[in-house]
Amino acid sequence: MRHYKSIFGAVLAVGLATSAGAQDMSFFRIGTGGTAGTYYPIGGLLANAISNPPGSRSCEEGGSCGVPGLVASALSSNGSVANINGIAGGTLESGFAQSDVATWAYTGTGIWEGKPAVENLRAIANLYPESIHLVASAASGINSVADLKGKRVSLDEPGSGTLVDARVILEGYGLSETDIMPEYLKPDQAADRMRDGAMDAFFFVGGYPAGAIAELASQHDVKLVSISCEDAPTICEKYTFFASDTVPGGTYEGNPDDVKTLAVGAQWVTGADQPEDLIYGITKALWNENTRKQLDAGHAKGKSITKETALNGVGIPLHPGAEKFYKEAGLLK
Repeated sequence: MRHYKSIFGAVLAVGLATSAGAQDMSFFRIGTGGTAGTYYPIGGLLANAISNPPGSRSCEEGGSCGVPGLVASALSSNGSVANINGIAGGTLESGFAQSDVATWAYTGTGIWEGKPAVENLRAIANLYPESIHLVASAASGINSVADLKGKRVSLDEPGSGTLVDARVILEGYGLSETDIMPEYLKPDQAADRMRDGAMDAFFFVGGYPAGAIAELASQHDVKLVSISCEDAPTICEKYTFFASDTVPGGTYEGNPDDVKTLAVGAQWVTGADQPEDLIYGITKALWNENTRKQLDAGHAKGKSITKETALNGVGIPLHPGAEKFYKEAGLLK
């Protein structure tokens, strides 16, 4: 696993050491993703929101509304799998992960098959959706998942979460890989093949608008194909980490109407061994009004992080501290 670095955490800790004793502070790391992705800047916003270093002004006085004495830092990492491994190995207190990856890790299934299940994994919150895109060439005549039969379809690379999700969706619509002509390419490679007329459709999992798809749609007639629990109820019954989602009309050129799809959540996860009071305080700080303002102003995906969707698609147990907060907030019975 990559060596984690956090300039933010180190500088903050050094700056505080002169004004407060180390015994007054506790540290909380958030494993994110690469610095160019979405996880890292969101992690920075949340680290600031939950931190309340010794000597800070109180929330009531216009200061930090974080956990008293807590210094949190966002760490760059290799993403979902690395963060879960870090929590399991004790090198991270928390991290971000796709809901499907978190569920596979907890149950020892999917991409975690054959590895020890991470049974101490717990959820703090679902953050924002990463949408499942099924992109078809307009010339292919594909209007539904069932129409993929006999077509050239890219399911993404072996070992990817997209590949496992694509297989689940095919199964839900009564298809398997033997019913299609499968290829296993990254989305940008699949898009190149579609431009050349050598690919009928491909799957992609990620927040919209996705650059590779937006670029393709500006040069080639493509159709975003609907995927829904109504059409294939067994998918959502069997795999609790999926949530219903909608790609708004106009997100991609040539697709003026809303398209129903499914999403996996970008989720904040932690270990069962983290103190209940600490995770309760962190969850409370996450959904504080001050944090709301920071999220709305700080990142394009920040507006999608809402208390109302905090439990969407969570397929692993909540941490007891988070569960306590959601019960108090009336979001959980």
